[in-house]
Amino acid sequence: MPFSVQPSHTSARSGAPSAPDSPAPAAPASPSSAPPSPGELLCFARRVAADAALVAALPLDPEGRTWIRLAGPHGGEAWLIGWPPGAGTGWHDHGGSSGAFALAAGTLTEQSLAVQLPTEGWKLLELADGVDRERRLTGGQGRAFGPHHVHQVFNPSAGEHAVSVHAYHPPLPMMRRYGRTGRVLRLEEVEWPREWA
Repeated sequence: MPFSVQPSHTSARSGAPSAPDSPAPAAPASPSSAPPSPGELLCFARRVAADAALVAALPLDPEGRTWIRLAGPHGGEAWLIGWPPGAGTGWHDHGGSSGAFALAAGTLTEQSLAVQLPTEGWKLLELADGVDRERRLTGGQGRAFGPHHVHQVFNPSAGEHAVSVHAYHPPLPMMRRYGRTGRVLRLEEVEWPREWA
């Protein structure tokens, strides 16, 4: 099996992250290997999402997201995540890591910002008109993104679980969480890997 599987977990936390609440640090990439591109991360996520046996091994919980941690490509990290109806991440970034996600089942909606935000020195930003993007992804579809991507992902279904695979490189060094009211984006919290252990 090309994937290293770790135990599954459940989170009923509102606004749970795109990566699970308590990821263990992934092994660092080998210095001799080139980091995977966002497109390569997406190919990896699609390949894992097509593994019916692995997807079927994920327990689904009606109250919160569930996940299985997987080894990612080139020392990155990956997660197989189950999303009950209505579950979402809230606005966040990936601390400078590139990433991708692909749907194995169900539907997810991604709302993102088509602008590169400064990573330091602000707590409140007013967004310009026209920066909002929205995609609805179904089984087999996916999305790749670079290190400055800010988004929120949620299951819009009223009655169907979604299952997706998320891959990041390098492993998430942190996640910034944002609150949003209209055009105003507020930095609310920075999460560090030591908090996820």
